[in-house]
Amino acid sequence: MRTSNVMKAVGLSCVLVLAGASAGSAQSVAGFYKGKTITFYIGYPSGGGYDAFSRTVARHMGKHIPGNPRFTPKNRPGAGTIKLANEVFNTLAQDGTVLAMVDRGIPMEALFGSKQVRFEPTKFNWIGSVNNEVSTCVTWHTLGVKTLKQFMTRKLVMGGTGPGTGPDMMVKVLNNVFGANLNLITGYPGGNNINLAIERGEVDGRCGWSWSSIASTRPAWLKDGKIDILIQMSTSKHPELTKRGVPWIMDLGKTKRQRQILTLLFAREAMGRPIIAGPKVPNVRVKALRTAFLATTKDAKFLAALKKQRLESAPLTGEEVQNLVAKIMDTKPDVVEASREATQKTGQMYIKKVKVKMVKHTGPVTKIKRGGRRVWIKYQGKEVKTAISGSKTKVTINGKKTKRKNIKVGMTCTFTYPGPGSRSKNVDCKS
Repeated sequence: MRTSNVMKAVGLSCVLVLAGASAGSAQSVAGFYKGKTITFYIGYPSGGGYDAFSRTVARHMGKHIPGNPRFTPKNRPGAGTIKLANEVFNTLAQDGTVLAMVDRGIPMEALFGSKQVRFEPTKFNWIGSVNNEVSTCVTWHTLGVKTLKQFMTRKLVMGGTGPGTGPDMMVKVLNNVFGANLNLITGYPGGNNINLAIERGEVDGRCGWSWSSIASTRPAWLKDGKIDILIQMSTSKHPELTKRGVPWIMDLGKTKRQRQILTLLFAREAMGRPIIAGPKVPNVRVKALRTAFLATTKDAKFLAALKKQRLESAPLTGEEVQNLVAKIMDTKPDVVEASREATQKTGQMYIKKVKVKMVKHTGPVTKIKRGGRRVWIKYQGKEVKTAISGSKTKVTINGKKTKRKNIKVGMTCTFTYPGPGSRSKNVDCKS
């Protein structure tokens, strides 16, 4: 009887300890994040799909995290987001105050042995993805490339952003696996810069452009027939593209090896717009971040914001992305080698590194948002905007260096940038 009472007491103590530990863990997450700011890094410049998705997540996710931390989004482009992935893995804070949206091809860079990689994909804490993607190849309407056969046989010049990214990789795959004759001008900071190059006639088109980004960032191009969509690239078809009669790349795989290569390479599309945290972030905070992300994707205001921007929502949980990355990294070596060759072999193709051209647009400031991070001027009868970085854009007013928050509506400013929607190198204003 005495032993029984002792055991009951011990059991009750264990229950109370476990309950207290559970409550303490929940409290510690809220206590940690209360009053904190999460920096949400974006691996591409402003104006593209990654930027739009990231900033929309950043505006809504904080209220779903215990302690309700603030979010500060920051663009940190470089090497197709390899630079950012390296920093998240090695140098940025590992306490849960740093998140980043990186290119969905990041695991492939490690799998194929890129010398720039300083991370292990399976060790990241994958928080989730807002959607899965179907990428495309497009050309400018004046070229008259209307069919896949024309696209695969003509010598066209496509724009790229860097090794391992969709725009570059997909051009090489089409050449190496299916015998296309595409060439590449690469090194554009982001997709918006490639679009400007297409308009200027510097390149003929681009691959690796997500359908969701086309619909959200260039709806007028679709409406006015400015681009021809030649192929959809993913492991599953997109209903809207199929309705438009756009061919599916998986239908081109006629041999077992071709299908194996395509399945591996386009598994990345399912990852959509992945969000990562560092490998040493405490498990309890990783769980809180994943839970908050999933809650965000179900938030009515978040979904309304996506809809307003014509952005699609087809979320993957952090666990789903983590499992997909593990599956990709566990691919058989012979398939990896064949796929690596398909994405890296250049053969006779022409590849040139671009030097981004800067232009100057001057006009009165008509609108300012987010403390000067976005500024609009009236230029040649139209409103054009720029992104202003606190560290990478030089801002002057009446010849004196100053901060972006000091720009006011009515000032006359000159943007020195690649073009409308891009980040400025210099913004020179006169009051």
